[in-house]
Amino acid sequence: MAVDMKELIADAAKKLLIQKHIRKLTVKDIVEECHITRQAFYYHFEDIPDLLRWSLERQSQKILEACLAQEDTEEALSYFFRVAVSARPYVEQGLHSNYGEELEKMLAQLITSFFEQVMEQKHLFENYSHGDRKLIMRYHIGAIMGLLRKWTEEDTQNLEQIAHLVRRLVNGEIHSASGELNRMAGV
Repeated sequence: MAVDMKELIADAAKKLLIQKHIRKLTVKDIVEECHITRQAFYYHFEDIPDLLRWSLERQSQKILEACLAQEDTEEALSYFFRVAVSARPYVEQGLHSNYGEELEKMLAQLITSFFEQVMEQKHLFENYSHGDRKLIMRYHIGAIMGLLRKWTEEDTQNLEQIAHLVRRLVNGEIHSASGELNRMAGV
């Protein structure tokens, strides 16, 4: 069985960031961890941000495919939240590394791309103009990223209910007078 060198390098970087809690990730650390030469690293990746981007895009594609395979939007949201919550420790560790700013920008771009693809595949907001769809997506993406940033253990316990509520919000089924948002926010 052939070894996927890119995967090997990405796994080494992940191991260094997560298991060894390295804050200043270097190419030297990565090549030593996976026992390759610097030339082998640079053959596959331009630099560490390129490696991080490749890893995030690969994971994002897998998550997108799994979400689109779900029967409905609510199940896809539940899946997305479960994956995001389970990845949170890894993301936080990466954000505290010397590539934190770049990683945060990459994550925002990937989440935007992810939801744009979901919107397109699930035919969401088709009755709106292109400009309106962009604004609606920016709004929802910002809201979801905000939820994930402030995620609590209680949210994890109520994940299915949150996915249900988010799906209803996205579909315009909740009105502010209903009180549902206030109950979820604990107000």
